[in-house]
Amino acid sequence: MSATVSLQGIGASPGVAVGHAFVLDSKRVRTPKVKLKADEVDSEALRFKTAVDLSDRQLQDLKERLFSESDRSQGQDHALILEAHRMMLHDPMFLVEVSRLIKDEAINAEWAVRRVAKRLKHQFDNLEDEYFRERRADVDFVADRVVRNLLGQAVDEEVQVPTDAVIIAHEISPADAAMLVKTGRIAAFVTDLGGQTSHTAIVARAREVPAVVGAVRASEHVRTGDVVAVDGTRGLVLVNPTEQQLSIFRETMRRHLAVEATALRTAELRAVTLDGVEVHLNGNIEFPEEIPSLLAHGAEGIGLYRTEFLFLNRPLPPTEEEHYQAYREVLLAMGNRPVTIRTLDLGGDKVPGKKIEKETNPAMGLRAIRYCLQHREMFRVQLRALLRASAHGNMRIMFPLISGLSELREARSELEHCRSELGRSGHPVGKRMPIGIMVETPSAALIADRLAQEADFFSVGTNDLIQYSLAIDRQNRDVAYLYKPLHLAVLRSLRSIVTAAKAAKIPVAMCGEMGGDPAFTLVLLALGFDELSMTAGQISSVKGIVRRVNRTDAVELLDKAMEFSTAEEIERFVRSEMELRFTNLQD
Repeated sequence: MSATVSLQGIGASPGVAVGHAFVLDSKRVRTPKVKLKADEVDSEALRFKTAVDLSDRQLQDLKERLFSESDRSQGQDHALILEAHRMMLHDPMFLVEVSRLIKDEAINAEWAVRRVAKRLKHQFDNLEDEYFRERRADVDFVADRVVRNLLGQAVDEEVQVPTDAVIIAHEISPADAAMLVKTGRIAAFVTDLGGQTSHTAIVARAREVPAVVGAVRASEHVRTGDVVAVDGTRGLVLVNPTEQQLSIFRETMRRHLAVEATALRTAELRAVTLDGVEVHLNGNIEFPEEIPSLLAHGAEGIGLYRTEFLFLNRPLPPTEEEHYQAYREVLLAMGNRPVTIRTLDLGGDKVPGKKIEKETNPAMGLRAIRYCLQHREMFRVQLRALLRASAHGNMRIMFPLISGLSELREARSELEHCRSELGRSGHPVGKRMPIGIMVETPSAALIADRLAQEADFFSVGTNDLIQYSLAIDRQNRDVAYLYKPLHLAVLRSLRSIVTAAKAAKIPVAMCGEMGGDPAFTLVLLALGFDELSMTAGQISSVKGIVRRVNRTDAVELLDKAMEFSTAEEIERFVRSEMELRFTNLQD
């Protein structure tokens, strides 16, 4: 047996799996470079157009095939990703630039496609948001499809994958991921590239398949047939593990399956403490395909529906009808359960069809509600669609990055303007719904008492609140170690936010990553949060903790924790207390 190799990547989809590796040959096709004669340029431009048209038909055929062979939710949501690739194919930045290079520099279409794709990828490199940086891969997937068609090579071939295979690849395209999960045979995914918002990660989480991404050079270390153990929670991959290591992994698998079985058995149980305090557990989603898993795990609603995917890889912003259909689909799938939809949370560098103006610090710049209030008509398109969709379910609207009352008032004014507009045109809208804000800036935390007078609910976005409060960039590896959710400044901010909400008698939720981490559940329970929102796989662990404690004990723990002064001391104390109470936080 070969020596054991340990690989560390990013845990992208929780769970543990052991299986035999199936390595996908995802190496990029070799691209020739040819200098054209003057009389060959026009025919080369036509050859490029033919390859684009063929690529478009292939994506449409694949979308229809997946939709017919899957259940509606799976097919529909893979279709959204494939449709985004079709839009990218027809993006003028791609089409016009490739055609221009062919004609101006007299180079072959394959080389021109690669040149333009490289430029487009550089634009994504400068984006602050991880989700949109991950869309660099989409540029490669689209370019690779066109180049293969230009060279006459096969695309979208169905691969015969053995049962319980661990898929190993340099990178997996959305088309390949969709085809693979359709087989139902995949034990886990491991890729060299990607982050938590890559397509592989999104598909794996939605299908509850363990996945590790960003495991650099995994495809070089693993051969088809190797025994591979994958821990999608810790981001650990063991190639040809020892019998002792396998035994540990199998025991972890057994516990994970037991937890999953418990999660499904307890899905209908409420998260109520021993002394009668209830916490509502909701789910965060980016794509509607995540809804079946949320419901199966007992989510009471959707605490954060990110709408940014609608703006993904397209030449122009989505139409009102596209917005409406997307929101209507989610509301109908959730029945009467509450659905909190966040309005656009992007900056101008990511909104299609808008002039890109480079910002020195986009995280602090013109983004989210600030951008929307400077681009009113685009904002109104989304608001009109939300109001129309509200007739189909239990909707709540949430504005992101609110830093003061003026922004909240302006945003609400725009919403009422759209309501009046729709009323005059005869469009049906739902009854008035709660309008809330993301509390994710230090300024909002400091004036939470004033904001609570005009917001119907709060939802704390801890990801941004923590990094803004501690003056760190989580994406900067040099300072990422300073990102401490249990920093005393963060705990004091959270306490003041909850206190303000309680005084105004409005619900207060948390939709940031902190809300789904079982290690922080007692702290959040003690602080008094009414709702916590997380991924489907986290619900059972958080619910299990809530149902086994008294809130009075949690308050006592928090009071003792806040007597310490450093984040390290607080975290050490909280984790040790949690380990005393719960032998395994995943149980």
